[in-house]
Amino acid sequence: MARGYDNAARTEAAAETRARILASARDLMLVNGYAAASIAAIADAAGVSPQTIYNAVGNKAAVLKACYDVTLAGDAEPVPMSARAEFTALGTAATASAWTRAYARWSRVIAERVGALLEAVLAPGTATDGGVADFVATIERERRIGSTRAVAAFAARFGLPDGLTQERGVDIVWTLNSPEVYGRLVHRCGWTPDDYEAWLVGQLGASLT
Repeated sequence: MARGYDNAARTEAAAETRARILASARDLMLVNGYAAASIAAIADAAGVSPQTIYNAVGNKAAVLKACYDVTLAGDAEPVPMSARAEFTALGTAATASAWTRAYARWSRVIAERVGALLEAVLAPGTATDGGVADFVATIERERRIGSTRAVAAFAARFGLPDGLTQERGVDIVWTLNSPEVYGRLVHRCGWTPDDYEAWLVGQLGASLT
């Protein structure tokens, strides 16, 4: 029994350490930029050794991806985005217009969560390293997969307009739901998040229905 308790305590402690590392890394990136968030700086902010970061998360590229994943999900639970309540709620939309409203809200939530982190890492002139290119390729691929699932589900339930292939529909949705589009409209053009959401509803409706 004692050994089982010890294992549980170690697991909990490891999870807490990982969460502290990721929170410290995210804060450093948001405040000082990606370049300043070295492993040494993250270790100092989190109160751990650099080796602990490598053991708990990995190198700087792995830390960035882990920060993104936790920020995107809103928590550290190992549940894929496609299985989360906000996404599965799309399946309860009774009409195509209700679906586009739900999807626009979901896209807004995602953009609000990850937008600041992505801008801190990818803003023009921001110093990066080789891991950033892999990070960008990975998250774009993941967004594409999510967009494909969403459009496939929409097409199966409501159909697509004549002349619009599912692949082209994915192209459109993948572009519209980009956090970069949200950032341009909200952070650069001064739109409110409500403005963005209403615009996205209209764009999705015009494209898919």
